[in-house]
Amino acid sequence: MYYSEIKNCDVANGPGVRVTLFVSGCTHHCEGCFNEMTWDFHYGRLFDEAAEEQILAYLAPAYIAGLTLLGGEPLEYANWRELLPFIRTVKERYPGKNIWCYTGYRLEEDLLEKFCVQWPDMNEFLSYIDVLVDGEFILERKDISLRFRGSDNQRIILLQESLRKGETVLWTG
Repeated sequence: MYYSEIKNCDVANGPGVRVTLFVSGCTHHCEGCFNEMTWDFHYGRLFDEAAEEQILAYLAPAYIAGLTLLGGEPLEYANWRELLPFIRTVKERYPGKNIWCYTGYRLEEDLLEKFCVQWPDMNEFLSYIDVLVDGEFILERKDISLRFRGSDNQRIILLQESLRKGETVLWTG
């Protein structure tokens, strides 16, 4: 897996001060995408042990609220399979920090009804995600006044609560 950027002290992609990983590779190709270069699965640098250690070190300070995954598309098969052992380590090392994940896929139709059935390990991946921002960016529905999302069709979902209740619970922040 490749990544385009690792940001330390990001305040734009979730609440609080965060570490953000922009993965490479996306098949959605949303019109008006702010990060079009990351559609290429080989854009940027290889996500290797050094990149993992850098993120883990960035997460260490108490003022860091958590990790945000975006891209590209973190839930492309090639990406989430590579991210799974890493986010497992993040949760083990920093259980008090949260993980946000942005995806163009929809929780119910794509992730739960398709991906989790086709790839059972997706269930474990989702078990580490605290907040899921789902839905493709739609240029015609772009709204710059929205917090932590680009278009009004995208939802900010409290994922663990949603999975426990069997219904989608939205973050109201």
